[in-house]
Amino acid sequence: MKLGLDISGGDFAPRANVLGAILALEKLPDDVEIVLIGREDDITSILKEKGVVSNRLSVVNAPDVITMEDHPTRAIPQKPNSSISVGFELLAQKKIDSFASTGNTGAMLVGSIYKINSIPGVIRPCITSVLPKVEGGNSIILDVGSNADCKPDVLYQFASLGSLYAQNVMGIKSPKVGLLNIGEEEGKGNLLTQSAYKLMKGTEDFNFIGNIEGRDLFNGKADVVVCDGFTGNIVLKQAEGIYSIAKQLGMKDTYFDRFNYENYGGTPILGVNSEVIIGHGISNDVAVKNMMCLAHDVAKSELTRKIKEAFK
Repeated sequence: MKLGLDISGGDFAPRANVLGAILALEKLPDDVEIVLIGREDDITSILKEKGVVSNRLSVVNAPDVITMEDHPTRAIPQKPNSSISVGFELLAQKKIDSFASTGNTGAMLVGSIYKINSIPGVIRPCITSVLPKVEGGNSIILDVGSNADCKPDVLYQFASLGSLYAQNVMGIKSPKVGLLNIGEEEGKGNLLTQSAYKLMKGTEDFNFIGNIEGRDLFNGKADVVVCDGFTGNIVLKQAEGIYSIAKQLGMKDTYFDRFNYENYGGTPILGVNSEVIIGHGISNDVAVKNMMCLAHDVAKSELTRKIKEAFK
Protein backbone atom coordinates (compact mmCIF):
# COMPACT_ATOMS: atom_id res chain seq x y z
CA MET A 1 0.00 0.00 0.00
CA LYS A 2 1.24 3.48 -0.90
CA LEU A 3 0.11 6.51 1.11
CA GLY A 4 0.67 9.96 -0.41
CA LEU A 5 1.55 12.87 1.90
CA ASP A 6 1.63 16.56 0.99
CA ILE A 7 4.89 17.80 2.51
CA SER A 8 4.37 21.48 1.63
CA GLY A 9 0.98 22.06 3.33
CA GLY A 10 0.34 23.38 6.82
CA ASP A 11 1.79 25.99 9.16
CA PHE A 12 4.87 23.94 10.06
CA ALA A 13 5.70 22.52 6.65
CA PRO A 14 7.87 20.92 5.48
CA ARG A 15 9.58 19.86 8.70
CA ALA A 16 6.55 18.70 10.70
CA ASN A 17 5.26 16.66 7.75
CA VAL A 18 8.54 14.87 7.08
CA LEU A 19 9.04 14.13 10.78
CA GLY A 20 5.44 12.93 11.02
CA ALA A 21 6.04 10.54 8.14
CA ILE A 22 9.10 9.14 9.90
CA LEU A 23 7.06 8.59 13.08
CA ALA A 24 4.27 6.95 11.07
CA LEU A 25 6.65 4.32 9.66
CA GLU A 26 7.10 3.01 13.20
CA LYS A 27 3.34 2.47 13.57
CA LEU A 28 2.35 1.31 10.10
CA PRO A 29 2.74 -2.26 8.77
CA ASP A 30 5.99 -3.10 7.00
CA ASP A 31 4.28 -3.33 3.60
CA VAL A 32 3.17 0.32 3.70
CA GLU A 33 5.17 2.94 1.80
CA ILE A 34 4.77 6.70 2.29
CA VAL A 35 5.20 8.85 -0.82
CA LEU A 36 6.48 12.31 0.18
CA ILE A 37 5.17 14.92 -2.27
CA GLY A 38 6.82 18.34 -2.19
CA ARG A 39 10.11 20.16 -2.78
CA GLU A 40 12.65 17.38 -3.15
CA ASP A 41 15.58 19.37 -1.74
CA ASP A 42 13.66 20.24 1.43
CA ILE A 43 12.58 16.63 1.96
CA THR A 44 15.98 15.04 1.36
CA SER A 45 17.68 17.64 3.57
CA ILE A 46 15.46 16.79 6.56
CA LEU A 47 15.83 13.04 5.99
CA LYS A 48 19.60 13.42 5.81
CA GLU A 49 19.64 15.54 8.98
CA LYS A 50 17.74 12.79 10.82
CA GLY A 51 19.86 10.04 9.30
CA VAL A 52 16.80 8.33 7.85
CA VAL A 53 17.25 5.97 4.92
CA SER A 54 14.27 3.72 4.19
CA ASN A 55 12.91 1.89 1.18
CA ARG A 56 9.46 2.66 2.64
CA LEU A 57 9.90 6.39 1.91
CA SER A 58 9.90 7.74 -1.63
CA VAL A 59 9.97 11.33 -2.90
CA VAL A 60 8.01 12.95 -5.73
CA ASN A 61 9.19 16.45 -6.54
CA ALA A 62 6.49 19.15 -6.53
CA PRO A 63 8.22 22.56 -6.46
CA ASP A 64 5.15 24.80 -6.14
CA VAL A 65 3.01 25.41 -3.06
CA ILE A 66 -0.70 26.18 -2.70
CA THR A 67 -0.80 28.52 0.28
CA MET A 68 -3.65 29.16 2.68
CA GLU A 69 -4.19 32.50 0.93
CA ASP A 70 -4.64 30.99 -2.55
CA HIS A 71 -8.19 30.81 -3.92
CA PRO A 72 -9.17 27.11 -3.92
CA THR A 73 -10.88 26.96 -7.33
CA ARG A 74 -8.05 28.85 -9.08
CA ALA A 75 -5.12 27.29 -7.26
CA ILE A 76 -5.37 23.76 -8.71
CA PRO A 77 -5.28 24.77 -12.43
CA GLN A 78 -2.89 27.68 -11.86
CA LYS A 79 -0.36 25.60 -9.91
CA PRO A 80 -0.21 22.18 -11.62
CA ASN A 81 3.23 21.51 -10.10
CA SER A 82 2.10 22.15 -6.53
CA SER A 83 2.17 19.34 -3.97
CA ILE A 84 -1.64 19.22 -3.81
CA SER A 85 -2.09 19.11 -7.59
CA VAL A 86 0.60 16.46 -8.03
CA GLY A 87 -0.86 14.44 -5.16
CA PHE A 88 -4.28 14.35 -6.79
CA GLU A 89 -2.73 13.43 -10.14
CA LEU A 90 -0.99 10.44 -8.51
CA LEU A 91 -4.23 9.47 -6.81
CA ALA A 92 -6.22 9.72 -10.05
CA GLN A 93 -3.63 7.52 -11.77
CA LYS A 94 -3.85 5.02 -8.88
CA LYS A 95 -0.15 5.37 -8.18
CA ILE A 96 -1.02 5.97 -4.52
CA ASP A 97 -3.87 4.47 -2.47
CA SER A 98 -4.66 7.60 -0.45
CA PHE A 99 -3.63 11.26 -0.29
CA ALA A 100 -3.33 13.30 2.90
CA SER A 101 -2.61 16.99 3.46
CA THR A 102 -2.61 19.59 6.22
CA GLY A 103 -2.68 22.34 3.59
CA ASN A 104 -5.42 24.48 2.05
CA THR A 105 -8.70 22.71 2.92
CA GLY A 106 -10.62 24.42 0.12
CA ALA A 107 -8.07 23.28 -2.45
CA MET A 108 -8.28 19.72 -1.10
CA LEU A 109 -12.06 19.77 -1.48
CA VAL A 110 -11.87 21.26 -4.99
CA GLY A 111 -9.20 18.77 -5.99
CA SER A 112 -11.27 15.88 -4.67
CA ILE A 113 -14.33 16.86 -6.66
CA TYR A 114 -12.65 17.89 -9.92
CA LYS A 115 -9.63 15.56 -10.03
CA ILE A 116 -11.11 12.29 -8.76
CA ASN A 117 -14.82 13.22 -8.84
CA SER A 118 -17.74 12.45 -6.54
CA ILE A 119 -19.07 8.92 -6.30
CA PRO A 120 -22.10 8.58 -8.63
CA GLY A 121 -25.23 9.21 -6.61
CA VAL A 122 -23.54 11.34 -3.95
CA ILE A 123 -25.00 14.84 -4.09
CA ARG A 124 -22.34 16.55 -1.98
CA PRO A 125 -19.19 15.06 -0.43
CA CYS A 126 -18.63 16.04 3.19
CA ILE A 127 -16.13 15.98 6.04
CA THR A 128 -16.43 14.71 9.59
CA SER A 129 -15.02 15.38 13.03
CA VAL A 130 -14.61 13.26 16.14
CA LEU A 131 -16.74 13.69 19.28
CA PRO A 132 -15.13 11.94 22.29
CA LYS A 133 -17.69 10.00 24.35
CA VAL A 134 -17.52 10.44 28.12
CA GLU A 135 -17.67 6.69 28.74
CA GLY A 136 -14.99 5.93 26.12
CA GLY A 137 -14.84 5.63 22.36
CA ASN A 138 -15.86 8.25 19.83
CA SER A 139 -18.82 9.48 17.85
CA ILE A 140 -18.54 11.44 14.62
CA ILE A 141 -20.37 14.53 13.40
CA LEU A 142 -20.92 15.50 9.78
CA ASP A 143 -20.83 17.81 7.95
CA VAL A 144 -18.44 20.18 9.72
CA GLY A 145 -17.89 22.90 7.16
CA SER A 146 -17.82 21.85 3.52
CA ASN A 147 -21.57 22.39 2.97
CA ALA A 148 -22.92 25.39 4.87
CA ASP A 149 -26.33 25.19 3.19
CA CYS A 150 -28.02 21.83 2.76
CA LYS A 151 -31.29 20.30 1.62
CA PRO A 152 -33.05 17.40 3.37
CA ASP A 153 -31.86 14.78 0.88
CA VAL A 154 -28.26 15.91 1.44
CA LEU A 155 -28.61 15.39 5.20
CA TYR A 156 -30.06 11.95 4.47
CA GLN A 157 -26.95 11.10 2.47
CA PHE A 158 -24.69 12.44 5.23
CA ALA A 159 -26.39 9.94 7.55
CA SER A 160 -25.64 7.10 5.10
CA LEU A 161 -22.03 8.18 4.60
CA GLY A 162 -21.44 8.61 8.33
CA SER A 163 -22.98 5.25 9.11
CA LEU A 164 -20.75 3.51 6.55
CA TYR A 165 -17.68 5.24 7.97
CA ALA A 166 -18.58 4.30 11.55
CA GLN A 167 -19.12 0.67 10.54
CA ASN A 168 -16.08 0.14 8.37
CA VAL A 169 -13.41 2.37 9.92
CA MET A 170 -14.52 2.78 13.54
CA GLY A 171 -15.79 -0.80 13.87
CA ILE A 172 -19.27 0.03 15.21
CA LYS A 173 -21.62 -2.76 14.14
CA SER A 174 -24.91 -0.86 13.92
CA PRO A 175 -24.15 2.85 14.40
CA LYS A 176 -26.90 4.93 16.00
CA VAL A 177 -27.61 7.93 13.76
CA GLY A 178 -29.05 11.09 15.33
CA LEU A 179 -30.22 14.32 13.70
CA LEU A 180 -28.92 17.38 15.59
CA ASN A 181 -31.89 19.56 16.50
CA ILE A 182 -33.29 21.94 19.12
CA GLY A 183 -35.54 19.27 20.62
CA GLU A 184 -36.09 15.53 20.60
CA GLU A 185 -39.70 15.62 19.39
CA GLU A 186 -40.38 14.83 15.75
CA GLY A 187 -41.95 18.20 14.95
CA LYS A 188 -39.11 20.30 16.38
CA GLY A 189 -36.61 22.35 14.41
CA ASN A 190 -36.54 24.42 11.25
CA LEU A 191 -37.85 23.41 7.84
CA LEU A 192 -34.59 21.62 7.01
CA THR A 193 -34.50 19.36 10.08
CA GLN A 194 -38.25 18.72 10.01
CA SER A 195 -38.08 17.59 6.39
CA ALA A 196 -34.89 15.57 6.96
CA TYR A 197 -36.54 13.78 9.89
CA LYS A 198 -39.42 12.69 7.66
CA LEU A 199 -36.97 11.25 5.12
CA MET A 200 -34.95 9.41 7.78
CA LYS A 201 -37.88 8.07 9.79
CA GLY A 202 -38.39 4.37 9.12
CA THR A 203 -35.42 4.06 6.75
CA GLU A 204 -33.60 0.75 6.38
CA ASP A 205 -30.43 2.41 5.05
CA PHE A 206 -29.13 3.21 8.55
CA ASN A 207 -30.09 2.97 12.22
CA PHE A 208 -31.92 6.28 12.76
CA ILE A 209 -32.72 7.03 16.42
CA GLY A 210 -34.39 10.43 15.87
CA ASN A 211 -33.44 13.93 16.97
CA ILE A 212 -30.71 14.60 19.51
CA GLU A 213 -29.93 17.87 21.27
CA GLY A 214 -26.62 19.66 21.79
CA ARG A 215 -26.35 18.31 25.34
CA ASP A 216 -26.19 14.78 23.91
CA LEU A 217 -23.18 15.33 21.66
CA PHE A 218 -20.65 13.77 24.02
CA ASN A 219 -22.68 11.23 26.00
CA GLY A 220 -22.78 8.55 23.32
CA LYS A 221 -26.50 8.79 22.60
CA ALA A 222 -25.62 8.75 18.89
CA ASP A 223 -22.60 7.29 17.14
CA VAL A 224 -23.20 9.47 14.07
CA VAL A 225 -24.50 13.04 14.45
CA VAL A 226 -25.92 14.63 11.29
CA CYS A 227 -26.22 18.37 10.62
CA ASP A 228 -25.50 21.00 7.97
CA GLY A 229 -21.92 22.21 7.64
CA PHE A 230 -22.64 25.61 9.19
CA THR A 231 -23.95 24.08 12.41
CA GLY A 232 -21.30 21.36 12.44
CA ASN A 233 -18.43 23.81 12.09
CA ILE A 234 -19.72 25.82 15.07
CA VAL A 235 -19.86 22.62 17.13
CA LEU A 236 -16.33 21.70 16.05
CA LYS A 237 -14.86 25.11 16.90
CA GLN A 238 -16.70 25.12 20.24
CA ALA A 239 -15.16 21.75 21.12
CA GLU A 240 -11.72 23.10 20.19
CA GLY A 241 -12.42 26.13 22.39
CA ILE A 242 -13.34 23.92 25.35
CA TYR A 243 -10.04 22.08 25.01
CA SER A 244 -8.10 25.36 24.79
CA ILE A 245 -9.79 26.71 27.93
CA ALA A 246 -9.07 23.47 29.81
CA LYS A 247 -5.39 23.79 28.91
CA GLN A 248 -5.32 27.48 29.79
CA LEU A 249 -6.77 26.74 33.24
CA GLY A 250 -4.23 23.98 33.80
CA MET A 251 -6.87 21.28 34.02
CA LYS A 252 -5.44 17.75 34.05
CA ASP A 253 -8.26 15.51 32.90
CA THR A 254 -8.05 12.38 30.76
CA TYR A 255 -11.39 13.12 29.09
CA PHE A 256 -10.55 16.67 28.03
CA ASP A 257 -7.17 15.43 26.80
CA ARG A 258 -9.10 13.45 24.18
CA PHE A 259 -10.22 16.72 22.56
CA ASN A 260 -6.64 17.31 21.41
CA TYR A 261 -6.66 17.32 17.58
CA GLU A 262 -3.25 15.60 17.60
CA ASN A 263 -4.92 12.36 18.66
CA TYR A 264 -6.96 12.10 15.45
CA GLY A 265 -4.71 13.69 12.85
CA GLY A 266 -7.35 14.35 10.23
CA THR A 267 -10.66 13.47 8.65
CA PRO A 268 -11.58 11.78 5.36
CA ILE A 269 -13.61 13.44 2.63
CA LEU A 270 -16.60 11.12 2.32
CA GLY A 271 -18.28 10.61 -1.03
CA VAL A 272 -15.38 10.97 -3.48
CA ASN A 273 -13.81 8.30 -5.67
CA SER A 274 -10.70 7.67 -3.58
CA GLU A 275 -9.30 8.06 -0.08
CA VAL A 276 -8.54 11.72 0.72
CA ILE A 277 -7.61 12.87 4.24
CA ILE A 278 -7.58 16.48 5.43
CA GLY A 279 -5.50 17.44 8.49
CA HIS A 280 -5.47 20.52 10.70
CA GLY A 281 -3.37 23.40 9.39
CA ILE A 282 -1.49 23.68 12.70
CA SER A 283 -0.56 19.99 12.74
CA ASN A 284 2.74 19.03 14.35
CA ASP A 285 4.67 15.82 13.70
CA VAL A 286 2.48 13.77 16.09
CA ALA A 287 -0.72 14.93 14.36
CA VAL A 288 0.77 14.12 10.94
CA LYS A 289 1.73 10.65 12.19
CA ASN A 290 -1.84 10.01 13.31
CA MET A 291 -3.19 11.42 10.04
CA MET A 292 -1.14 8.87 8.11
CA CYS A 293 -2.33 6.07 10.39
CA LEU A 294 -5.91 7.14 9.68
CA ALA A 295 -5.14 7.24 5.94
CA HIS A 296 -3.96 3.63 6.20
CA ASP A 297 -7.04 2.53 8.16
CA VAL A 298 -9.41 4.16 5.68
CA ALA A 299 -7.62 2.68 2.66
CA LYS A 300 -7.43 -0.76 4.28
CA SER A 301 -11.17 -0.73 5.02
CA GLU A 302 -11.93 -0.17 1.30
CA LEU A 303 -14.40 2.49 2.41
CA THR A 304 -14.74 4.08 -1.03
CA ARG A 305 -15.65 0.76 -2.66
CA LYS A 306 -18.27 0.10 0.03
CA ILE A 307 -19.77 3.57 -0.39
CA LYS A 308 -19.96 3.02 -4.15
CA GLU A 309 -21.81 -0.23 -3.60
CA ALA A 310 -24.23 1.41 -1.18
CA PHE A 311 -24.97 4.29 -3.58
CA LYS A 312 -25.54 2.21 -6.72
